[in-house]
Amino acid sequence: MKVVEATRMVNASPADVWALVTDLEGSEQIISGITRIERLDAGPGFGIGTRWRETRVLFGREAVEEMEVTAIEPERSYTVEADGRGAHYRSVLTVEPSGEGTVLSMTFGGEPIGLAARIMAATAGRLFEGATRKAFERDLADIAAAAESKG
Repeated sequence: MKVVEATRMVNASPADVWALVTDLEGSEQIISGITRIERLDAGPGFGIGTRWRETRVLFGREAVEEMEVTAIEPERSYTVEADGRGAHYRSVLTVEPSGEGTVLSMTFGGEPIGLAARIMAATAGRLFEGATRKAFERDLADIAAAAESKG
């Protein structure tokens, strides 16, 4: 799968945006695409090794993925990885100061595991890119709305 990117300007401070995007327990109330979060590590906090099971509605169906934070640059970015549906997924969320606000960005990519997954990625991968980008743009818009309402 090709890397999918989405970016959103947020009229809130980077610190406020970072607090929202690292509030695992609160993400269910902020991001409309998430229907349930179940923390799998000992918690609390957010850092390398933070693990959770996330339930979303994707393509009209519930999808459940177990995710783990594998890299973090505090107040700046974090990387989440997951294995599921025949692929290894990696997403990076970045918070950057910009003038009086924040640029919030997300990149997402998947590497097919196995022959069947590679065939599926080659034939149907492009169909999912647009829907994936729209879902991430909606996530970023939800985060922006929550951050801006705090100010």
